[in-house]
Amino acid sequence: MTNEEIQAIFLQECEEGLVSAEAGLMACRAGEQDGETINTIFRAVHSIKGGAGAFGFGALQGFTHHFETVLDLLRSGELPLEHELMTTLLRAFDVLADHVAAIRGHGDTPDDAAVLAVLKAIGAGERPAAVVAPVVVEPEPEPEPAAPAIDLSFDLDDLLGGLELDIAAAVEPAAPKAELPWRVKLRPGRGALHNGGEPLLLLRELLALGGEIVAVDVADIPAIEEFEAEGAYLGWTLRVPGTVERSTIEEIFEFVADDCTLDIERGECEKEPEPVAVVPKPQAVEAPAPVATVVPIKPVEEPKPTAKAPPAAPSAAVGGQTIRVDLDKLDRLVNLVGELVITQAMLAQRLHDCGQSAIQELTDLDHLTRELQDSAMSIRAQPVKSVFSRVPRIVRELEAQTGKRVRLEVEGEGTELDKTVIERIGEPLTHLIRNSVDHGIESPAERIAAGKDPEGTVRLSAEHRGGRILITVEDDGKGIDRERVFALAVERGIIAADARLSDEEIDNLIFAPGFSTAKAVSNISGRGVGMDVVRQNVQALGGRITIASRPGEGSTFTLALPLTLAILDGMIVSVRDQVYIIPLTHIIESLRPEAGSVRPLGPDRLMLDVRGAFLPVLSVAGQLGLGDDQSDPEHSVLIVVETEEHGQAVLMVDAILDQRQVVIKSLETNYRPVPGCAGATILGDGRVALILDVEGLVALECMAEAMPMRLRA
Repeated sequence: MTNEEIQAIFLQECEEGLVSAEAGLMACRAGEQDGETINTIFRAVHSIKGGAGAFGFGALQGFTHHFETVLDLLRSGELPLEHELMTTLLRAFDVLADHVAAIRGHGDTPDDAAVLAVLKAIGAGERPAAVVAPVVVEPEPEPEPAAPAIDLSFDLDDLLGGLELDIAAAVEPAAPKAELPWRVKLRPGRGALHNGGEPLLLLRELLALGGEIVAVDVADIPAIEEFEAEGAYLGWTLRVPGTVERSTIEEIFEFVADDCTLDIERGECEKEPEPVAVVPKPQAVEAPAPVATVVPIKPVEEPKPTAKAPPAAPSAAVGGQTIRVDLDKLDRLVNLVGELVITQAMLAQRLHDCGQSAIQELTDLDHLTRELQDSAMSIRAQPVKSVFSRVPRIVRELEAQTGKRVRLEVEGEGTELDKTVIERIGEPLTHLIRNSVDHGIESPAERIAAGKDPEGTVRLSAEHRGGRILITVEDDGKGIDRERVFALAVERGIIAADARLSDEEIDNLIFAPGFSTAKAVSNISGRGVGMDVVRQNVQALGGRITIASRPGEGSTFTLALPLTLAILDGMIVSVRDQVYIIPLTHIIESLRPEAGSVRPLGPDRLMLDVRGAFLPVLSVAGQLGLGDDQSDPEHSVLIVVETEEHGQAVLMVDAILDQRQVVIKSLETNYRPVPGCAGATILGDGRVALILDVEGLVALECMAEAMPMRLRA
C-alpha cells in the first residue's frame, strides 16, 4: 500500500471522525452531556491527532493536541460544560474541520491563533468565561513548530538497523516521578496491514509519549518464497516512561485491538531471547557519524508443519464490507447501463416489428436489464446526510453574526438520493437556511414580545414521496410580510401597482431576480441574488420549490427533486405527429371521457369532471405550439397528473403508445432549454422524444389563467 493510499484512508477516517465529533457536540449542546458522548468526541479528536502526527501535518497535530487537552479535562470532570465552554468547543470544531479541508486541498490552512490561545488558556486552568469574552485573542509570540513531513516507506534493513523517527513532541514534558517504566510488547497480527493497522503509526504514537524501542523480534520472518509484502512478521518491545497513564497507552491501540497482541506491564525491559535486533535510542546530540547496530540473522530453517503459522485469512465480513471506487468509473458504469437500456428498447422494437415480441428470452432480457439498472443506480445513491451535515455549522455562524438563538432539528438524514443531485443541492440549501435564520427567525427580544420561546427553531427534513424526494426547510419565525413584499415589488418595477395577486403569487415574488426584503446589504443577505439562485438551481435539476407561509407562525420551503437524473419510467404518448414522454411519477390515471364530462369554463377553458371534482384540461398540442388546437376532448386521451405546487390537472393527448423505461438526455447540454420539456430520450426505433415537464406545463397554464386549480361541483 503506497503512502498516498494510506493518507487517503487517513483523510476518510478524519471525515468520519468529524461527523462523529459534531454529532456528539450537538448532543451536548442539546443537554445530553453523558460520559459516553464526551468520550466519543475525545476519541474522534484523538484519532485525528494521531494520524496528523504520523503524516507530518504539524498545524493539525498541534491544534488537536490542545483541543484534546480541554476535552480530557471535560471528560475527567475537572471542567464543567458551561455555555462559554460549549461555544469554545463548537468554534474549535469548526477550525478543526477547516484544517482537514485544507489538507484535502479545499482552501488555505485556517488562522487558528485566536481559538488556540483560548484552548491553551483553558488547559492551563483559566475559566472559559475569562478567555472567551474577547472577540479577538492575540496569538502567542512564538507558535509551536510544525512537525516535518515523514516518509512512511520502509524496508527490513531500516527496521533491523535502527528506527530513527523525527516526531514533533505532541505532549509537553512532565516532571519525572519515581515510578517504574511501562514495558510494552506489541506484535501485530498477520492480517494487520490488510486491515489498515499500520504498525509504524502505533510506534510513532508511543515514541511521541517519550517511549523508546528496546528490541525488535524477527523470529517469525519466513523464508523468502513464503514472504508476503503486506505480511506483519515483526514484534517490538518498548520502554515507556512510568509517568504516562496506562489508559493513554491503551487508547493508542483501541482501534486495532483485534489485530494485534499487546502486553502492558510495569517493569524494566529485559533482553529478549535470540534472534533479537537491539535498537539504540536515537540520540539528541549530533554524533560524528551515524552507526547502525548490525545483528546477524540465522538462516531460517524449513519450518515443521506443526510450527508453521497459518496464512493470513481474509477479513471476515462482519456487518458488510465497503470498497472505494473512482467516481469516473462509477459514472461510466451508469452511462453504459443507460446505453444498454436504449439498445434493449431498440431490440425489443425490432423484434416487435418482426412479429417476435412474445418470446421468453426478450422478457428475461427486459427483467435483467431492469435489475442491472436498479443496481447501478443504487450504487450512485447516497444519503442526504452528506449535505445536511454542513448545516449545523452554517446555523452556528449565523447565530454569531445575527445575535439570534436557533435550534436546528434534522430528520431523514438517511434518505438516499442520486449523487449528482446531492452535489448540486448544497448551494440552494445553504441559501434557504440563511434566509430562514436572517429573514424568518426573530431576535430573542422580538420573540419574547410575541409570546414565543426566545430560541427559534429551524427544521430540516427529507423524505421520499411519489418517486421524488422532498427536502423541507421550515422555521417558526414571523413568516412572509406580504404587504412589504408587494410594496417592494411595485417599487422595483417587478409588478404593476394595480396588480391583483393571490397570497401564493406574492410569496413567489421573493424568487424574482434582484428582489430582497433586507433593509441593508450585509455579508448575509441584501443583494437579491440568493432566492433567485435557489429557484434556478432547483429547476435545473428538474425540480420545483414551493412556499407555505403563515404570518406570525413561520414559513416552509419545500424542494421536490427527482431521485435520479439518469433514468425514469415514462408513458409514451402521441400528440399530432410528435411523440412525448410523461414521467410516471406524475400520472394518477388515464381515461376516455364520457359524454358530458368535459365542460367549458369561459371562452377557451375546459374542465373535466372526475368523480365530483373539476380539473382544468391542458392541451399538450396547444401548450407546445403544435398548430391550432382543434382536438375534441371526447375523442382524445385525458391523463390526470399530480403536481407539487398546483395540485391535480389533466393533460390532453392523442393516444398512449407504450410504457417503458427511458434514459434521460439533457436538452440544455445537447441543444438548448425548451419550455415545457425537462429533457429528451432515444426511443427503440431510434427517434428522439421529448420528456414533458409536467410541473412547468401546469404552472404556466395556471399563471396564464390566474384561476384556482381545483373547483368543487
